Amino acid sequence: MELIQKTPDIAACLAADDVIDHEHPLVRETTAMLRSRVADAYSYVDASAYAKAAYEFVRDTIPHSYDSGDARVTWRASDVLARRTGICHAKSHALAALLRAEGIPTALCYQKLDVVHGLVAVRLPGADRWARQDPRGNKPGVDAQFRTDREQLAWPVRPECNELDYPVLFAEPHPAVLQCLKEAVDRPHLSQILPTEL
Repeated sequence: MELIQKTPDIAACLAADDVIDHEHPLVRETTAMLRSRVADAYSYVDASAYAKAAYEFVRDTIPHSYDSGDARVTWRASDVLARRTGICHAKSHALAALLRAEGIPTALCYQKLDVVHGLVAVRLPGADRWARQDPRGNKPGVDAQFRTDREQLAWPVRPECNELDYPVLFAEPHPAVLQCLKEAVDRPHLSQILPTEL
């Protein structure tokens, strides 16, 4: 599948906003901690090592709220890091913030499963293409990994079940997704209002 940037300017995939608030002190503190685990996040090899460390941090240390039973709904990257909870969309916002804070272009992208599922796409320095990553969190039957040679997402789509990959890469969260996250009073309510398609 060919991934298509909605906004052609790559700088849009480095920007901070209310959701991907990578200038927030907690995001900056987290990036510094992750950066200390790798040598230099600005060369291609080191950018890849930083991106993998950030991915694994979000995937493994921030539980997916459906898996953990946490009823809180988060949507802003800094809140995801502070509260240590979120669904796939929120975790994608947190990962995007951690990567953008280190100058790694990161877009948001989506799959249509039972509901719309959130991912990120990363463009590492020197790479000629975007690589989708799924920070949802692993569990029995789910083994998502940070890979740039091929995708290893939580769920490959099943066309026979009307599932699909949306090819568009967004610099900001899709408005339908963000509205649901902001309006939900808790996670059970969110599960009732999440969009089933974009």
